Amino acid sequence: MRVFFSIVFFLLLHCAFTQEIRVLDGESGQPIVNALLYNDSRSKTVLTDLEGRCDLSVFTPSERITISHIGYELRITNKSQIRRRNNRVYLFPKTEQLDEVVMSISKWEQQKKDIPQKIETIRAGDIAFTNPQTAADLLLNSGQIFVQKSQLGGGSPMIRGFATNRLVLSVDGVRMNNAIFRGGNLQNVISIDPFTIKNTEVVFGPGSVIYGSDAIGGVMNFYTLEPHFPRTDTLIVSGNGNMRFASANSEFTLHGDVSVSSKRWSSLSSVTYNRFADLRMGSHGPERYLRPNYVIREDGTDVLVANNKPEKQVSTAYDQINFLQKISHRPDTEWQYDFGLYYSETSDYSRYDRLIRPDRDGSGLRSAEWYYGPQKWFMGNFQAYHKGENKFYDGLRLTTAYQFFEESRNDRDFQDPELNRTREQVDALSVNLDFENRRIGDLRLYYGGEYIFNYVNSEGSVFNIETLEEERAASRYPDGSTWQTLAGYVNAEYKALPNLTLLSGLRYSHVWINADFETTFYPFPFTTANLDNGALTGSLGLSWFPDQTLQITLNGSTGFRSPNIDDIGKVFDSEPGSVVVPNPDLEPEYAYNVDLGLKKNIKDKAVLRANAFYTYLVDALVRRDFTFNGEREILYNGELSNVQAIQNAAKAFVYGFEFGAQVSLNSEMQITSNLTITRGTEEDDSGLESAARHAAPTFGDLHYIWTTPRFKTDLFLVYNGEIRYEDLALTERSKDYIYDLDADGNPYSPSWYTLNLRSQYKLSDALTSSLTLENITDQRYRTYSSGISAPGINLIISLGYTF
Repeated sequence: MRVFFSIVFFLLLHCAFTQEIRVLDGESGQPIVNALLYNDSRSKTVLTDLEGRCDLSVFTPSERITISHIGYELRITNKSQIRRRNNRVYLFPKTEQLDEVVMSISKWEQQKKDIPQKIETIRAGDIAFTNPQTAADLLLNSGQIFVQKSQLGGGSPMIRGFATNRLVLSVDGVRMNNAIFRGGNLQNVISIDPFTIKNTEVVFGPGSVIYGSDAIGGVMNFYTLEPHFPRTDTLIVSGNGNMRFASANSEFTLHGDVSVSSKRWSSLSSVTYNRFADLRMGSHGPERYLRPNYVIREDGTDVLVANNKPEKQVSTAYDQINFLQKISHRPDTEWQYDFGLYYSETSDYSRYDRLIRPDRDGSGLRSAEWYYGPQKWFMGNFQAYHKGENKFYDGLRLTTAYQFFEESRNDRDFQDPELNRTREQVDALSVNLDFENRRIGDLRLYYGGEYIFNYVNSEGSVFNIETLEEERAASRYPDGSTWQTLAGYVNAEYKALPNLTLLSGLRYSHVWINADFETTFYPFPFTTANLDNGALTGSLGLSWFPDQTLQITLNGSTGFRSPNIDDIGKVFDSEPGSVVVPNPDLEPEYAYNVDLGLKKNIKDKAVLRANAFYTYLVDALVRRDFTFNGEREILYNGELSNVQAIQNAAKAFVYGFEFGAQVSLNSEMQITSNLTITRGTEEDDSGLESAARHAAPTFGDLHYIWTTPRFKTDLFLVYNGEIRYEDLALTERSKDYIYDLDADGNPYSPSWYTLNLRSQYKLSDALTSSLTLENITDQRYRTYSSGISAPGINLIISLGYTF
C-alpha cells in the first residue's frame, strides 16, 4: 500500500510540475507558433510548436516566466498561475506593431517600421472576429478602404481615389489582374474565400516598382493559409469548421478545412459554401431606394408586378463555392516547394442596378433580365524557395502560375424576346523570379523579373427565348487577342542611421498587345490594334524616428497603367443611351505621387496616425465622347446611342488625408477610429474639369472594444459623408436612378451612419460562438456609386470549431 501511495504521489507531482501548456491568440483562439518562453536570466528557454504547445519542466515552480512573440504584448506569469487557467496562456496583439513584418513592398520579409509607404495589415484574428461574408467585406471592415457594390454578388474596392484596373489584386504572390480588368466596377475580389485568408496587406499609393502596370492607387495582397511543418517527425492533424447565418439576406454558410502535417510533407484542404437570398434594406431612409416593382415572366409574357415587400431587393440572391488545396514539401532546411490549387464559382447573379433602371418614359423598367453568368476563377501555382548564402542572393523565390477566368453577361429588354449574351474567358500564365541579398553591410537588395501572358477568348450571341433559336452576334472583345508583359526591378533598403531607413527602387516594364477586330457586325475603320510600349517607374522614401515615440515617413513614387484589351477593344453599353467603341490609339497613363506620414506613440497607451497624399495622373485613361466613322451616334441593340471611347485625357489629380487612432484605456478596453478624406478632379483636353469618379466621400468609423481571454465585444459606428450634385462625377449624374434627389431634383449621394455591435465568446478551447447586430437603427442607405442598398438591421450568428 505504501508503494501504491508513493507512485500516486510521484505521478501527481510530475503532472503538477511538467504538464504541457498551450499558448493561444487571445482574440482568435488560434495557437501561436514559435512563442518564446524564458526566465529572468534567459538561461532557460522553450519554444511553442505547431499547436502552440510546450513543456515547462525546465522551469522551477518559483521562477517568473516571460512569454514573447512578435506582434503580441509580453506576458509574465508562473507555473501556478498557468495551472489555474487550465494550462492555457492567451497573448493579445500589441496596440501598434512597429516590429511587425510585412512582405508586400519587396516580396520578402521587412520590418513595417522601415517602410515609408502606408501599409494596413488585416490579421487572421481580425478576420475571424469581423466574420465577413466576402473578401470585399473583409476590406470594408478595415475602416480604411471604401467598397462599391452594384449587386449582392459584388464589391469593388476604392483606394485613394482609384479603383478597378488602377488597383492590383494579388493572391499568394500571384497577380490576379488580367487583360480584361475594366475601368467600371469589378467583382473579382469576391472569388477569394475569407475563411482561407491568413492575413491581408494593403499598400496605399503606387506600387508599380514591384507590381508593374495597374498599381497606381494601391495593392491588395491576400495571403492564404499555409500548411505548417512540425519540428518532430510526427503526424499532426488539425482543422476548423464554421457555420454562419445572417438575417438580412438569409445567408447560410458552411466552411471546413483540415491540415495534415509531418516533418517534411504537409497538406491543407478547404471548402466553403455560401447561399444568399434576396437582400433586405433598412426601413428608415430615402423612398427612392425602395423596390416597388419587378418583372416576372408569366404565360410567355413579361409582366411588371408590384413588390409587396418593397424593402426586399428582388433578384439579388446567389450562391458560391470555394475550394483550396495546398501541398508543401521541405526536403531540408534550405529548400521548400509549395503547390496550390484554388477554385471559385458563383451561380448566375443579377446586376441589380440595371434591373431597377427605368424605361425611356419612366413608367416601367427597361430590363426584364440582366445577369452575370457564373464567375469562375481557377489558379494553379507552384513556388520554390531557397535559402542559401552565395554571391548573388541569400534568398530565392520562383513563382509560376496558371489562371483561368470566365465571366458572361446576359441582358434582355422588357417585352423583347431576344437575350443578348457575351462570354469571356482568359488564360493567364505568369512567372516571377525574386531574389533577396542581405550581405552588403547596411544595404539590403531585392531584385527580380516577371513575365505574364494573357489570351482572351470572347464570343457573343443572341438567344430568342420564344423560338429557342440562337444566332452569333458581336463579341465584347476581339476574340483571340493577347496581352503580355516582361519586366525587371531592383529595390534597395539602406539603414543610413539606426533611426533612419531609406528605401528606393526602379522597374522597367514592357507591354505588348495584339488584337484583330472582326468587321462582320460593326464596320470598324481599323482591323488590328498593336500596342508596344515600355515604362520606367521608381520610388524613393524614408522612415525616420526622431525619438522612440515618433515616426515620420516621406515617399515619392511613380506608377503607370498600360492600356489593356478592355481599354482598346471593348464594345459595350456603358450607360443609358451611350455605347463604348474600341480605340486602338491609346498610350499608357502615368502617376506621380507624394506621401507624408506621421505616427506618434503616447506612453504605449495611444497611437495616433496621419497621412497626406497627392497623386497627379498624366494621360489619364478615361471614358469620353468619341466618333465612330465620323458619327457621334450609332445604333446599338436597337437604340440610337451616344458614342464614347476610352481616351487619354489631359490630366487628373487626387489628394487627401487619412487619420487613425488607437487608445488603450486599460488592459481590456480600447478605442479605435479611422477617418479618410479624398478629393479628385479630371480635366480633358478642352480644359473642362469634373469630379473624379472613384474619389470616395469622406468616411470613417469609431470602435469601443472590450477584450478578455474568452470574450470580446465591439460597439462601433460607421459613417459616410455626402457628395453633392455639384461634386458628383459626370458619369454618375446620368445614373440618377441609383441616387436620391436633392431639393432641386438633382441626384446626389446622401450622408449616412450605422450603429453596430459585434461579439465573440469562446465556449471552450475548441468551440467559439459569434453574434453580431449590424445597422441597429435599421437605416436605409446606399454607399456612393452603389446600385444596391446596404443591409437593414442584420443579425449574424456563427459557430466555429477547432480541432
